Amino acid sequence: MKHSDDRILTTHVGSIIRPEALLALGSQKSGPPKDPAAYAAALRDGVREVVRKQVAAGIDIVNDGEYGKSSWANYVLERIKGFEVREGRFDPRDWLGRERERFPELVEAEFGQYMKRPVQACVAPIEYHALDVVRRDATNLKDAIAGTAATEGFLTVVAPASAAFNAVDDYYHNEHDYVMALAEALRQEYLEVHKAGLLVQVDDAVLANMYDYLVQKSPRDYRRWAELRIEALVYALRDIPADRIRYHVCFGSWHLPHTVDAPLEEIVDLILQVPAQAYSLEAANPRHEHEWRVWERVRLPPGKILIPGVITHHIVTVEHPQVIADRIVRFARIVGRENVIAGSDCGFAQQETLARVHPKVMWAKFEALAAGARLATAELWGRAAA
Repeated sequence: MKHSDDRILTTHVGSIIRPEALLALGSQKSGPPKDPAAYAAALRDGVREVVRKQVAAGIDIVNDGEYGKSSWANYVLERIKGFEVREGRFDPRDWLGRERERFPELVEAEFGQYMKRPVQACVAPIEYHALDVVRRDATNLKDAIAGTAATEGFLTVVAPASAAFNAVDDYYHNEHDYVMALAEALRQEYLEVHKAGLLVQVDDAVLANMYDYLVQKSPRDYRRWAELRIEALVYALRDIPADRIRYHVCFGSWHLPHTVDAPLEEIVDLILQVPAQAYSLEAANPRHEHEWRVWERVRLPPGKILIPGVITHHIVTVEHPQVIADRIVRFARIVGRENVIAGSDCGFAQQETLARVHPKVMWAKFEALAAGARLATAELWGRAAA
């Protein structure tokens, strides 16, 4: 994994708004591809185009936009065996806790179309069975990067804490065994991405999302829950060098007030236990921008990299490049300029049919990110970026 040795590098979290032409051929909304060959060709072309657009916008470390996934986390249920859909429904509002109580109308508006999702139940050994799909995504991305100015490529994978986190365990009947079995299955995907020569980005929103819900019962409940899942992630990553791993933690992409988000200082020790070289964290939205101060008190371990969000999916306002540069410089002054890569708070389409902002706004934000990185480079190195 490259450091920002001679200029501030740029990247993002992963999910990019999908083109309508691709969704029409196969998606959660349109159903499975009726013509697999046509879908495969459209996916391949779509990845090539989204990589081209990332590079044109000034993004150095690129991905496939998650075009081959139905969502940032639940895609994995399409790739592992051992689960079945049960009668009854899971209501995602139930674990919003105090935010739901305080802002019920906003919660309904944000989650209305996603309420009462099917309940998943683990009823058999958990096994990974879709390595061919991972290979497809890796090949599409590597082919798309070839011949471009992209510095590196990454593929996203879901963490054990965030995979099927609300599923019912009717097979292992033991939380530790269930979580570790899930980690062993996910490990197959992690290894496949690594073997393809791409960076492995582990996405873990639920690690932070469960904080308020569980802390209301007892802080010890949250720590116990989280520590088991960090243990599982460490286990799943054990054969991949740290310098090939990025770990992304966010506080949920939804457009709510986020008044009860986990304070970074309460979970940063858990985050740093993950054997990744780079840590991707929210730092641009109004609820978390102040948390750069955490790194004045918590030392970033030697050789590690911070990927702070310096643009956000939470608002449609396109950040001014100078604002972005100021955010980058603030982190660089604390952890070292070579240890900062400019990123985004979260993705722009956590589900394939969901767009957090208009696509043109998203690309304008990416362009502003690159422009801000150039300004930060000029300030930190005393010269313009090449």
